[in-house]
Amino acid sequence: MGYVRPDGSVGTRNYLVILPSVFCANTTAQKIAAQIPGAVAMPHAVGCSQVGLDLEITARTLKAMGCHPNAGAVIVVGLGCERFNPQELYDAVRATGKPVAKFVIQEEGGVTNTVRRAVETGKKFAALLAGEKRVPCPISKLMIGTKCGGTDATSGLAANPAVGDMVDRVIAEGGSAILSELNELIGTEDVLAKRAVNAEVAQKIYDAVYEIEDVLRGGLDFSLPANRNYLISRGNFDGGVSSVVEKALGGIHKSGSAPFQDVLQYAVPPEKGQHGLFLMDYESHDGEVVTGEIGCGSQLIAFTTGRGHATGHPLAPVLKITGNYKTYAAMTECFDFDASPVISGTASIEELGGQLLDLVIRTAGGELTAAEKLGGTELFCVGRRHGYHKKDPAELRRHEVLIGERTCCS
Repeated sequence: MGYVRPDGSVGTRNYLVILPSVFCANTTAQKIAAQIPGAVAMPHAVGCSQVGLDLEITARTLKAMGCHPNAGAVIVVGLGCERFNPQELYDAVRATGKPVAKFVIQEEGGVTNTVRRAVETGKKFAALLAGEKRVPCPISKLMIGTKCGGTDATSGLAANPAVGDMVDRVIAEGGSAILSELNELIGTEDVLAKRAVNAEVAQKIYDAVYEIEDVLRGGLDFSLPANRNYLISRGNFDGGVSSVVEKALGGIHKSGSAPFQDVLQYAVPPEKGQHGLFLMDYESHDGEVVTGEIGCGSQLIAFTTGRGHATGHPLAPVLKITGNYKTYAAMTECFDFDASPVISGTASIEELGGQLLDLVIRTAGGELTAAEKLGGTELFCVGRRHGYHKKDPAELRRHEVLIGERTCCS
């Protein structure tokens, strides 16, 4: 039961989004949202003092948030001198056909005038949204983003396989799903490439993993303490995962068994008409990956963790799933699904996959997640690429030669 948008996309939520084009407008956006019941402000840390790919990622992400089907109407709040022009953001949202307005603080004469005028418009938008009703929608309109949080030994054995089974069921109905966090998939590129629909996509998978290795290599600093250069978090070690390879071999199970249709850039949706399983080219910061997957079109996130936390996203529901019965018992309010029966042997992966699909459908239809009930919005983080440029294919081929002949050839 979703909200059908003018462009044919389907929302699982119907928010009035107050979207600043730059961090300087965050407080003003929050003041506006506070005066409109149900409005959602999306403050962030970017929009100015950025160049190149770093600024491009900001632009595409903020536009993707405003254009997302879970945003029923949007108010853009700019400062007026930022590098990311609020007009560009407004124009992108306007092209979707949804209600949108723009207010620029320097043009409005300050914060007070901006808030007053934006609240007047926002209340009109909110009244429009209140009159919209959910209608039956096919599962083929759903895109599920997948993410690993604090992984432990149960994640790869129970929680991730249950998500993978659910993903297979969604894709079998014509829907879509995304796998990402490539720095935690290093070592599995051959496995992933074997599942590509063709040689071109297989090569894209290799290129994406090699480029993430390049990004990580550029960030290492061996003059610092060793723990500053770890690829996985302390919680992963505490949970019984000894290396990034172990985490990767468990993490790939979130993607199920369907073939990869394409590799998506951060916060860039698939080409029109493309459906199925996708890989998003980005590393593993929880908020940045979740935000990028939502930017690619995911209306709901399946988030596995053996450690437990209550983080959520302001624009899309985030289902928290664990395979650890101790974690679930200790932090029940933070979770939506217990996959530990796989560990105890009281339920199969297939049984839990079916139950999880039912929960996905109910959540897409309006049932609140644990994070939504607790007010979690921490996962809205725009990806960053300080001083980095996308490598061309020739550069990636040289890296391929340096690491040796791969075992899976396209």
